Amino acid sequence: MQSNKISNFITCTKPYVYSSHFLTFSTDLSSTLQPHILKKCIALLQFFSSSPPKLKQIHGFSIRNGVPLSNPEFGKHLIFSYVSLTLPMSYSHRVFNQIQDPNIFTLNTMIRGYAESENPTPAIQIYKQMHVSSILPDTHTYPFLLKAIAKSMAVKEGEMIHSITIRNGFHSCVFVQNTLLHMYAACGLAESAHKLFEFMSERNLVTWNSVINGFATNGRPNEALTLYRKMSLEGVEPDGFTMVSLLTACAELGALYLGRRVHVYIFKVGLHSNLHAGNSLIDLYAKCGSIWEAHAVFDEMERRNVVSWTSLIVGLAVNGFGENALELFGKLERERLIPSEITFVGVLYACSHCGMVDEGFEYFRRMREEYGIPPKIEHYGCLVDLLGRAGQVQKAHNFILSMPVKPNAVIWRTLLGACMIHKNLTLGEVARAELFTLEPKHCGDYVMISNLYASEGRWSDVHDVRTTMLRKGVKKAPGHSLVELRNCVHEFFMGDKSHPQTEEIYEKLEEMMMKLRLEGYSPRTSNVHADIEEEEKEKNLSYHSEKVAIAFALINTSPGTPIRVVKNLRVCGDCHLAIKLISKVYGREIIVRDRSRFHHFRDGLCSCKDYW
Repeated sequence: MQSNKISNFITCTKPYVYSSHFLTFSTDLSSTLQPHILKKCIALLQFFSSSPPKLKQIHGFSIRNGVPLSNPEFGKHLIFSYVSLTLPMSYSHRVFNQIQDPNIFTLNTMIRGYAESENPTPAIQIYKQMHVSSILPDTHTYPFLLKAIAKSMAVKEGEMIHSITIRNGFHSCVFVQNTLLHMYAACGLAESAHKLFEFMSERNLVTWNSVINGFATNGRPNEALTLYRKMSLEGVEPDGFTMVSLLTACAELGALYLGRRVHVYIFKVGLHSNLHAGNSLIDLYAKCGSIWEAHAVFDEMERRNVVSWTSLIVGLAVNGFGENALELFGKLERERLIPSEITFVGVLYACSHCGMVDEGFEYFRRMREEYGIPPKIEHYGCLVDLLGRAGQVQKAHNFILSMPVKPNAVIWRTLLGACMIHKNLTLGEVARAELFTLEPKHCGDYVMISNLYASEGRWSDVHDVRTTMLRKGVKKAPGHSLVELRNCVHEFFMGDKSHPQTEEIYEKLEEMMMKLRLEGYSPRTSNVHADIEEEEKEKNLSYHSEKVAIAFALINTSPGTPIRVVKNLRVCGDCHLAIKLISKVYGREIIVRDRSRFHHFRDGLCSCKDYW
């Protein structure tokens, strides 16, 4: 009954035009304000807080009845209503600017609103305004503020706020500490987040999730899994967010079997219908080279969003199934879904790894003209890669020079990689000069130009590059390969002899090389970029980390079992040839994930069709 009365009252009031101009009308009517009108307006705001049209009518009613926005009590309720509905913050800020002496509740509401908006930066300014006005923050201020800082990646401000929370006695509040953890993790400072975690006397599930996710999303998957085990031992029950972080860590490591256990747990606790969990499972299986399991998860999802479609499109592309990726993109369009900029990165990537130059540029045109998506540096990078892989290195360089955005290090590095593959030393030196200006200590750039010189037999230039690396303290990242066995990830380096099974592994390597030679294998010594004897080059090739990892897997897995290897560098031409033959000789499917894509080896063939 009460609901009908209020609803009728609102409906009978004359609708007020929603415009920014009315915000200046109310202050002149303050002298006529009746207390019961103010109370009625506040009551109406609270009752209709979930209806934007009703809120606008209430606001119009308040103006006609002399309720000023400068009134702190009315202003705070109005702002709270609009922020709760996640409406544009520009409107809330205009209201906020007219409130005389806003209280801590209003200030916290504004900080929260900006923290949840696309532009969180003004939240920091409002906090500074609090400080100038000598308004003391409370336990709600810092969680909202730190969320805004995390979103804007403002590390220095975050560290400053951390110091202030300690000084003001909020450092022991678990809610403040949790948002500090989240802030450090979101800004890429996983180690700082972990240090704070270690000092916390009180922890809850959010605490564990924040630090686990911090490691998982910042390239520290082993630490994420270690913390999860510790969390389990302390009896803390995980939730969907924990599972998503675990899946991220498993995907980074290529730990398929552990990821499958997480999948079983998700199903067991009823999280299989969770959209975020489903998308993470697609990502896991795609990054572990089990692309058809990723497709099965996609097919079984009760609800999908563009992220679901994009994850599978990208997964198909990086696994070497570009045609399937483009076919899926066609289905997405037929479903009348709007692809995102990331979707088009996947589409262009698929074209790049299939050598579809004309098709790639056509999709690029459609992205801009049909979907109105402005190209970002990632899209331009895909087109440079598309031209470079196709051997059109000069066109790739011309395209870079014509780009409307300034090329970054990744763009020039892509060109340098193409120059190395296609032996174009002239443009390689151009790319190197740009890279040494943009990122003078990136070890991979030195290695690529050194290898390019070596391929031309210019050993004095190779020596100069390596001398420069020593002088500047640039260290080459060693190649390593990972293999998962019984929920444990084993790491191998070139010529690695630290593993407990070293003797067996190298005996298997000798057997592998002997069988490969019987199949006609001849080592591609041109892939050894060192001025050494031919025999030494052959020995060097046989000890590459992926070969060592495959030998280990052959010893420790049953015949016919697929072998999965994760390599941190690009697979060299010799290893690619050798693994094709190993898959044939031993009757194994071998999936190798290198730094840019997957290679599915089976029966002496590779899914990349020798185009990678």
